[in-house]
Amino acid sequence: MSKKRVLLTGASGYVASQMLPTFRDRYDCVLVDVRDTDRNGNRVDGIRIADLTQPDLEAYRALFQGVDTVVHLGYVHPPTGQGSNSTDSYYTERSNVDMAFHVYQLAMEEGVRRVVMASSNHAADWYEGLIHARKKDCVDPWERAISDNFYGWAKEAYEHLGFVYATGRIGRTVEVIQIRIGAPREIEGDRFVGNPVAYNRDLGAHISARDLTQLFVRSVDAEDIRDRHGVPFQIFYGISGNTRRFWSIVNAREVIGYEPEDDSEVKYADDIRRLLAPLGGPVPAREYKREPGTT
Repeated sequence: MSKKRVLLTGASGYVASQMLPTFRDRYDCVLVDVRDTDRNGNRVDGIRIADLTQPDLEAYRALFQGVDTVVHLGYVHPPTGQGSNSTDSYYTERSNVDMAFHVYQLAMEEGVRRVVMASSNHAADWYEGLIHARKKDCVDPWERAISDNFYGWAKEAYEHLGFVYATGRIGRTVEVIQIRIGAPREIEGDRFVGNPVAYNRDLGAHISARDLTQLFVRSVDAEDIRDRHGVPFQIFYGISGNTRRFWSIVNAREVIGYEPEDDSEVKYADDIRRLLAPLGGPVPAREYKREPGTT
């Protein structure tokens, strides 16, 4: 049986690095980025250089031809020091929205079956203040996506654009999955000394490399992703099976069979005892200052 041909954008990036070994083994990969080195300057083999923010779609149309699924991780990072709600940040994020549009449009035109797009928990990060103030227990992926910063706004736009293409109203139907990635990094307990709310938050948002890979692989391979209205569109939260999670992963379990293998409560048990047990009770309810611009 032939392998699925998968176009992976942002292939030299941090998130891609966690999944690339499995993807190379499982799929016939087309790797694309604006550079062929990772954040440490190491070369990533097989990358084709292309800037998908450019409006001339003909310049990279060929990359989409013969592709079954596009996994879009590409992202234009704001310049260092650029605030998440500055005017400059808006224009940077708008280029990311344009890039998402280019991906959807070429996928539709070139017969790509599905687009799996890296959204972010920040697409609905306004709710987090309610979570940490104990005014809300959990965020469901089908609640209205609302954010108070341009980074989150751009992720909302990815999702709304994706639904347009999934309905088929502007042409051929493209199946679309949005993955609102949580915290795809190791949690260094010493960074949170004296800040139990932020620590509790990262424990809830954590996703391990193997759970991240499983979630994306299942999103590529699932046969049917239609919602209850028959539209092939889903939003999944990208987190492990964390005891402290505050985003729902029920639909990812039901639709694609996602079964996370890790729980931050177990993985970081020693640090949890050291940093949270001395509180003698629940983590206090208080305002949590979000850090938009990161997953």
